[in-house]
Amino acid sequence: MKIMDKPLSARQPLAAALTADFSSVAHLYQSDASKPANWQERLEWLDHNEDNRINRQNVVNVLRSYNKLHNSHPQVCDSLDRLEQKGTAVIVGGQQSGLFTGPLLVIYKAATVIQAARKAEAELGRPVVPVFWIAGEDHDWDEANHTYVLSTELKVTRIRMYREDDLRTPVSYTTVQAGEWDRVLDELNELLPDTEFKPQLMADLRESVSETLSLSFAKLLGKLFGQYGLILLDSADHELRKLEKDMFASIIREGDALTASYIDAARQIREMGLEEQAEVAEDGANLFYLQDQKRLLLFRSGDRYQDRSGRVSFTREELLEQIEQHPERFSNNVLTRPLMQDTLLPVLGFVLGDGEIAYWALLKKAFGVMNLQMPLLLPRMSLTVVEGTLQKYMDQYGLTFEEVRDHFQDRKAAWLNQQDNVHVDERFDEVKEAFTRLYEPLIEQLGTIEKGLIRLGGANKERILAQMDFLQGKAKDALATANEATLRHWDRIYLSLMPQDKLQERVYNIFYYLNRYGTEFMDQLMEIPYETNACHKLILL
Repeated sequence: MKIMDKPLSARQPLAAALTADFSSVAHLYQSDASKPANWQERLEWLDHNEDNRINRQNVVNVLRSYNKLHNSHPQVCDSLDRLEQKGTAVIVGGQQSGLFTGPLLVIYKAATVIQAARKAEAELGRPVVPVFWIAGEDHDWDEANHTYVLSTELKVTRIRMYREDDLRTPVSYTTVQAGEWDRVLDELNELLPDTEFKPQLMADLRESVSETLSLSFAKLLGKLFGQYGLILLDSADHELRKLEKDMFASIIREGDALTASYIDAARQIREMGLEEQAEVAEDGANLFYLQDQKRLLLFRSGDRYQDRSGRVSFTREELLEQIEQHPERFSNNVLTRPLMQDTLLPVLGFVLGDGEIAYWALLKKAFGVMNLQMPLLLPRMSLTVVEGTLQKYMDQYGLTFEEVRDHFQDRKAAWLNQQDNVHVDERFDEVKEAFTRLYEPLIEQLGTIEKGLIRLGGANKERILAQMDFLQGKAKDALATANEATLRHWDRIYLSLMPQDKLQERVYNIFYYLNRYGTEFMDQLMEIPYETNACHKLILL
């Protein structure tokens, strides 16, 4: 495996500034993770505020129960034992659960969490353990229910799981029928080519089948990363909810101050000529309430809290009583989830993608409102895997990654034109120009006989030109057919590296590569060291 840095020019501006020009965004973020002194400072802050977080032992007890069921590796048990001790910090990253773990970026985020924790522990001389936050409270089923693989016919193919209803139920509470699991597994099995690794891979996937997508997601993450001590946490865990109720109550009590902090941050972002990446509602309560399996976002209306459709409505006292009696009915939105994470865990650093870094720009003052401090923000590893066959094709046609990403269709068309010994476009342009030059004077002369012939002649000219266009198109098609085998090479390059015109990591699933390369692929991935200011990388296999 060879690694090459390939910076991306079209990064989210706030995310780019966080690593390249921190002083320009220091008013929006707490500290620059590229400076070692800031890691030590954050660690000391965590030590001094140990008693202000939810009781560490209670949190570990819940995590131990969850991981024992779904991620019971000895290394995970060791991580939990270490987390139990005061002074141990965590590196956290999270994602909504996805079918067969979803896109590659989820895998890269988990790997970043582990590698960043290793790096922090080595440099700080303090125990630091990795935690992956499964956002099981999210209700966007259409984001979670599918994944993509590249078929042998060079089609970017979506595998989609269906549910029996369209309720806004949290994914961790949405039951998946056994028959539906059988269907998507059979579909994946058909799409993946036969390899020496496929039988075991499919057996592992079938073992991950669970009542919900979140549980299957947890089992697969455990299978891939449990050996590295990655602790899993499902934010929809009812036992965690019981521990979080005081924080839910604080979010309600400090609602006005929180909203003011979000609005002020949004104003600062707009003054920079940018747009805020999360919706800030002036009447938002920033919490969801679960009613009849539907996750309802709450808003303040006068002295009441209710959802937009009026399904539920509470006074502040009634809402606080609901939190006390039924904390499992509540969950955070995107603006309060980071606050809950920092209350629950001793977060040294949080691993984020570019879009997430952008919406965290709204949160610095909100952390202060809750007597918290924003953790170090750590960009996740961003990778594109280039298989050996693709490298050979790219070298053969003189293609760089940048050209594939930004100018592929132009380069492909230029190559095809080079194969055109007849010079089809040039010759047809010459013939059309000569025809038009000779025919138009004839039409004008015919008009002296009868004016109606001018219109008839013009229409006749356009029909003839259209027939020339038709023949020209057929000639181009024939040229493409003559070079069909080679054009498939070009298509394989683009569909492998930029499926759906997106970076590979945002579309394809890890199991394509595990089917091709086995567990060695994961071993090589976990050898990539974490760098806080790292750019996008090519992984040449």
